[in-house]
Amino acid sequence: MSKQFPGVQAVNNVDLEIYPGEVHVVAGENGAGKSTLMKLLSQVERPSAGTITIEGKPIHFHGPRYAQSLGIAMVYQEFALAPHLTVAQNMFLGREPMKMGLIDQATEIQQARTLLKRVGLQLDPRQLVSTLSVAEQQLVEIAKALAIEARLVIMDEPTATLTGQEIEDLFRVISQLTENGIAILYISHRLDEIFRIADRITVMRDGSVVATLPRAEVDEPKLIKLMVGRELANLYPKPETHIGEVILRVEGFSRARVLHNCSFEVRAGEILGFAGLVGAGRTELARAVFGADPIDAGTLYLAGKRVKVKKPARAIELGIGYLTEDRKNNGLAMNLGVDKNITLARLPMFGGMLDLRRERRIALQARDSLRIRTPSIRQRVELLSGGNQQKVVVARWLETSARVLFFDEPSRGIDVRAKAEMFELIGKLAQEGRAIVMISSYLPELLNMCDRILVMREGRVAGIVERERFSEELIIALATGAQEDKIA
Repeated sequence: MSKQFPGVQAVNNVDLEIYPGEVHVVAGENGAGKSTLMKLLSQVERPSAGTITIEGKPIHFHGPRYAQSLGIAMVYQEFALAPHLTVAQNMFLGREPMKMGLIDQATEIQQARTLLKRVGLQLDPRQLVSTLSVAEQQLVEIAKALAIEARLVIMDEPTATLTGQEIEDLFRVISQLTENGIAILYISHRLDEIFRIADRITVMRDGSVVATLPRAEVDEPKLIKLMVGRELANLYPKPETHIGEVILRVEGFSRARVLHNCSFEVRAGEILGFAGLVGAGRTELARAVFGADPIDAGTLYLAGKRVKVKKPARAIELGIGYLTEDRKNNGLAMNLGVDKNITLARLPMFGGMLDLRRERRIALQARDSLRIRTPSIRQRVELLSGGNQQKVVVARWLETSARVLFFDEPSRGIDVRAKAEMFELIGKLAQEGRAIVMISSYLPELLNMCDRILVMREGRVAGIVERERFSEELIIALATGAQEDKIA
């Protein structure tokens, strides 16, 4: 299978076999060709060359609906659900059961209820999708795939926004699907997931397959080397830093039904982690400090001085930066160039006009110092890989000379090499004496990178753990409220 776009060979002569009842993981860096290959299999894209056969029979290109009729279902990382429709309506959209020329709603709801039960969801099929959690929407997508009697379900980064327990629920559903002979083609950047659920692993690099191996024949160093073409010494390169005075102190931040008397402090050179389940209030606390969300009560101190931050512009002025978890919608102007995005928070002005020469100089310096891979600083950021988009956001906040930086899910949606580079950068910023707050749903990142970890539960600070006491068991126990007597 091959796919060529103007000037780019996205997929190059790829051979891939998928067997009934197996979990086949496709791994590789961003830009390796994984997503394009999935679009070829689901007939979203027309191949430039090559053939696809199902049970030995060649199939022709007729588009996504035809692929679905053959039993090929795609579950995208960004869900393809209509939020204003019900669960049942989404599951049978375009394939509604009919009776006397009208949609048979009773049959639709009954069939939806049966399929939801297969994926472990106990909810009313008449419920609007907009009212569901991210994890519930993920399972609705899988139930939707079962509605077409899928034989192959393609999952693109399905755990990107799920908590630990939600990931366990998803893996349970995947196990049930494979037991029934359904094949799973699974894309993930999370190495622990790959080794946990894969039967076989195909590694892609630069549009080509470099290896397909049984899971038992691959370990983490070998997989990373296959993905990046060289060995990475350490995914979490935390440097030694000098932890200085308190830069930011938060006391009693509260907001009705969201935050309840939250307090913490972070020092110069320190990396403070925010842990907790999705919905625990980690992002909400960061946004409140940044002035993006209002608070009902609370006090903020910066370098010992009490300050009021009611809007992000004031936070930026005081030297507080916030790198949002949703860089595409909230962190970047996707249709603008790299240069414009880097200077967006603090425009270089001269005589009341935008200083274009200075803007160019700033962007070039940031590109070189952060190793932003782009053919031009005027390249639209939507065309960059996830890791390079993340670096552009970092460059913007560095240009503001921010003393406090909140990194919200900094590794989400970026590949293994970009993760190593991002964590190396976070470490260097801490070495420079900046105060870093790192929010992550992936505990190994926090346990390796942080000096202390603040754990949140239901909008409250459940505890703050010093590095010498770090353990997954303790963090999870605090996050879930389990065994509180033993934690103390």
